[in-house]
Amino acid sequence: MASQTFARAIDTEIIDAQTIADYQRDGAVCVRGAFKGWVDTIAAGIERNIQNRSATASDIANGKGSFFDDYCNWERIPEFVQVVRESPAARLAAAVMRSRTAQFFHDHVLVKEPGTQKPTPWHQDIPYYFVDGQQTVSFWIPIDPVKEATLRLIAGSHKWDKMVLPVRWLNEDNFYAGEGDYRPVPDPDNDPSMKVIEWEMEPGDAILFDFRTAHGARGNMTAARRRALSLRWVGDDAHYVERPGRTSPPYHGHGMQPGQKLREDWFPVIFQS
Repeated sequence: MASQTFARAIDTEIIDAQTIADYQRDGAVCVRGAFKGWVDTIAAGIERNIQNRSATASDIANGKGSFFDDYCNWERIPEFVQVVRESPAARLAAAVMRSRTAQFFHDHVLVKEPGTQKPTPWHQDIPYYFVDGQQTVSFWIPIDPVKEATLRLIAGSHKWDKMVLPVRWLNEDNFYAGEGDYRPVPDPDNDPSMKVIEWEMEPGDAILFDFRTAHGARGNMTAARRRALSLRWVGDDAHYVERPGRTSPPYHGHGMQPGQKLREDWFPVIFQS
């Protein structure tokens, strides 16, 4: 496949065939230094986003600190346009998905200020989205060193036969009705059958994970900020799907029908082999 040819061509740079195989097996890998040259650009974009929030931004305070998140801003944040269109992200996405194409879905900024007690609940991304397919990848790119506040993922959860029940992050109540259609929110720290994988990370490292991979994060009880940019991508087999209720992010008036590929004027194909 073209993506495999590309992966062999950059073995000595940022990814290799074993990393791609690990991604397919576990649903997540850490790629060291993939965005090392983009840290300052991402930091400037995150600050611009914080100062120019969208209507969907939230700032959750639960005890000390705060947890800011905002999404779908990349087209109005020049630094994010650069990262999406000019960084290695699209080619990396195509390689790990084993896809000819990498189509950009959306950006997501996540900032946990020092002393933030609020954890990110365990969840999968896929049940929140109006997209389905086997070829998906989300990048989690911290621009601050992270240890305990790093992303945590359940190895192999992208192969579960049922999706995890989606919950609202603010109060963790159900996002949709019909609990029987989903598996309960996991508690891997108290379930020895589940393997949690996590990495201490430096600025510019990136975790790449499947939309179906269950993940979460602890609060940030350090004295430093934890800023991260997520970039979500889909591949050749991705298509629009209807969910039991409203989806997140909210894209109104898209006009797509079940089974259709995502419209490229809204979700551009950034890489094609």
